[in-house]
Amino acid sequence: MSEQLLVIIAAPLLEETLADWLLQEDRLVGFSSMPIRFHGTGHSHYSIAEQVSGRQAKVMYQIQATEPILDELVAELHARFHGAEIHYWRTPLIGYGRLG
Repeated sequence: MSEQLLVIIAAPLLEETLADWLLQEDRLVGFSSMPIRFHGTGHSHYSIAEQVSGRQAKVMYQIQATEPILDELVAELHARFHGAEIHYWRTPLIGYGRLG
């Protein structure tokens, strides 16, 4: 089975909800999360401060798993968070491993 990387980008107010959901997933070994700044052209939903700075605070999750697990996880993401401002993508992993 091929390993893939799922990246999820969401508003900071969803940070705890998404983290709790992912932590309950027995199929996952783990995941990473980090605060990021999103830059884009769709400023209509930006606050005034975000429009001035040209960026929006977001949180990003990175999840490595097999393709079938991520298929199920993305389906659940759609079902649980339908309507939420969440952006995601998946990409195959060419290589990965641990040192030490």
